[in-house]
Amino acid sequence: MNNTPVSSYQPPVDKLLTYGEADVAEAKDWPDYLKLGLTSEHIPALIRMATDKELNDLDTEKPEFWGPVHAWRALGQLHAIEAIEPLLTLFDTLGDSEWVAEEVPEVFSMIGPAALPMLAAFMSDSIHNEWARTNVASGVVYIGLNWPDARSTSVEILSSQLENFSGEADMFSTFLVSDLIQLEAKEAAPVIERAFAADLVDPGVVGTWDDVQFGLGLISEEEAAKRGVRAPSILPAIPAYTPTSTMQLSSNGNRSHRTTNKKAKNKMAKQSRKKNRKR
Repeated sequence: MNNTPVSSYQPPVDKLLTYGEADVAEAKDWPDYLKLGLTSEHIPALIRMATDKELNDLDTEKPEFWGPVHAWRALGQLHAIEAIEPLLTLFDTLGDSEWVAEEVPEVFSMIGPAALPMLAAFMSDSIHNEWARTNVASGVVYIGLNWPDARSTSVEILSSQLENFSGEADMFSTFLVSDLIQLEAKEAAPVIERAFAADLVDPGVVGTWDDVQFGLGLISEEEAAKRGVRAPSILPAIPAYTPTSTMQLSSNGNRSHRTTNKKAKNKMAKQSRKKNRKR
């Protein structure tokens, strides 16, 4: 590609095209893009940049290539509800992107519970592949962890999706179970048990039903020892975003293993998808 759409972006949005390669970091450690002067009036341009096919098709060595990453981070910092639907399209158009898989769910968490209905609709639509639906589910988890008032809704969405799942065990159904484990959703135990009974869960990822019961605290350590079970391998991760005055950390917020579940999802996805990643 010889031309880039750089000239179509006006200040201060165009400054995101000069940031260069993004650092892998938790959302709380992202640069404060709002210091550039970005406000709600720039949301349409930021959405356009985040989903800009021309920019996403550039060589990774070009600083402009990283503009979309910086743009969706800025949209999260602006709590841009308008960006939810456009960002969801990235899970289809950039399905091989680890940056989309790891960061956009965090952006949804920054936007907040208003994202949940659209995330739920995306997850329930089988037109999207399991990789896309699995990673969108991460956004539901992060919202449940970061916004305590939304936890029950997040659990309900994930439980309903698992309950209504049809087909053979795959990455999506298995990670719905791991997502519920992250939310310490004891109330979802009956749904999880039925999923195991229907062979919808890969025990190689989250362990057996006994393992999951132990991980959720439904059986004692003594009973677990008798059954020879272990805690599930998919452990709760630290929430994706630093709380603000209207957003409080749940009791899970001090856990040290931030990316355990995320990395496991990516590993499973790499094994299941025989495609070359672009990022």
